[in-house]
Amino acid sequence: MEAVLKKNPKSGVRAAERRVPAKSSAARSRVFPVAETRRSRRIFRAMTKKERAQFIAETLDELYPNPPIPLRHKDAFTLLVAVVLSAQCTDKRVNEVTPSLFALADTPEAMARLRPEDVEKIIRPCGLSPRKSRAIVSLSKDIAEKHGGRVPADFAALEALDGVGHKTASVVMSQAFGVPAFPVDTHIHRLAARWKLSSGKSVERTERDLKALFPRERWNRLHIQMILYGREHCTARGCDGHVCGICRALNGEKKPPRGKAGGGKK
Repeated sequence: MEAVLKKNPKSGVRAAERRVPAKSSAARSRVFPVAETRRSRRIFRAMTKKERAQFIAETLDELYPNPPIPLRHKDAFTLLVAVVLSAQCTDKRVNEVTPSLFALADTPEAMARLRPEDVEKIIRPCGLSPRKSRAIVSLSKDIAEKHGGRVPADFAALEALDGVGHKTASVVMSQAFGVPAFPVDTHIHRLAARWKLSSGKSVERTERDLKALFPRERWNRLHIQMILYGREHCTARGCDGHVCGICRALNGEKKPPRGKAGGGKK
């Protein structure tokens, strides 16, 4: 495994890098920052929060230069429906269910004509199907009747729709309309805390902290990059803040309990 110290031309911070073996399918040919030496660990510990944020953004840009939108959709309406379905459900499962739903109805007008129970039969694998089916039919009626059949490109108008909260509205605004937003899901909330970018006391606090740290023009891309990294590398159980590449770079390796290291008391 190859490790070198490279100077970041933008921040001037030297970062240790480790190339992941080819056998790692999730990260083949990618470069992970890792604190390899005492010197590099001192450098990372001395970073300000802004420098940590810049280091993270540049690393994620290298890992995911063109991050895809996880939920498959063809327009703002189908994206909105997919995001509503994604509550407490994986994007993979949503992408398996939506083709059947959109074959039945893929416009607000068509969806508004369906009965909630018709929608529920299709979306049941996504969980919370009674509530989600009612919300989808209801928001479809509102879009058709109050917004001329077009999903409103406005936070307040979106959040007034049934089943649409701030996070859902943020995803639609950023991914469908290109308006800068930073939707915070469980992955982003977890990573922000592990990377010491936010206190992690609440999703709302995390969103405010991340928006303050990163340039507005990076929000839309960065929130997808963080989701992808959280799924592939910094998982809830697979990393404790000292395992994945970025965590090890910023936080160092986890110290063994006292008395467990070589030469310690037994």
